[in-house]
Amino acid sequence: IKIKNINKKYERNKTINVLNDISFNFESGKTYSIVGPSGSGKSTLLNLLSLTDTPSSGTIEINNNKINFNDKIENDSIRAKKIGIIYQDKNLLSDFTAIENVYLPNLLLSNDKNTSFKSAKKIIKNIGLSSRINHYPAELSGGENQRVAIARALINNPEIILADEPTGSLDFENAKQIFKILFNLKNKNRILIFATHNRYFANMADCKIQMIS
Repeated sequence: IKIKNINKKYERNKTINVLNDISFNFESGKTYSIVGPSGSGKSTLLNLLSLTDTPSSGTIEINNNKINFNDKIENDSIRAKKIGIIYQDKNLLSDFTAIENVYLPNLLLSNDKNTSFKSAKKIIKNIGLSSRINHYPAELSGGENQRVAIARALINNPEIILADEPTGSLDFENAKQIFKILFNLKNKNRILIFATHNRYFANMADCKIQMIS
């Protein structure tokens, strides 16, 4: 991923500049932590990288292809195929079981429920939740829900994994388990980028990016 001269500002009662002229190259095979005080733009940067938000100016390239932020359909396709997103609040569908939450993103791509189900079952087994696949989010602990969220982000074998404070609502022991899973996802063809307030986890990354407000 290459970002060049990225700016992001919001126009409300006054202009709020969140990101100012940021350029950076994220390399495959590496992990990146983003740290900084609240309001420094960590989540905004992740939203831009996930193509869910649009920069005010500047460019983003993925695999040497410049993103056209006016092409919503193409960007939705890139997100579905190449990007896995893990949120702090999990964003799981409450009326769906763990395995349904995991296989749905793949079903949208493949339209093959049997294959999607098998893939989801395998990923859930790998994160140690085989006994919980038919449980609903309300029946799972915070740590278990976050593991389901990780499995969901992995179902389409993304080249890019983005995590915004993935353990912000967990105690330290559960957080360590989640980060152990995350770092085990590292491979030479994948980029892992996560925002965190926790210096212990931030220092585990190959590269630490400090945001200044």
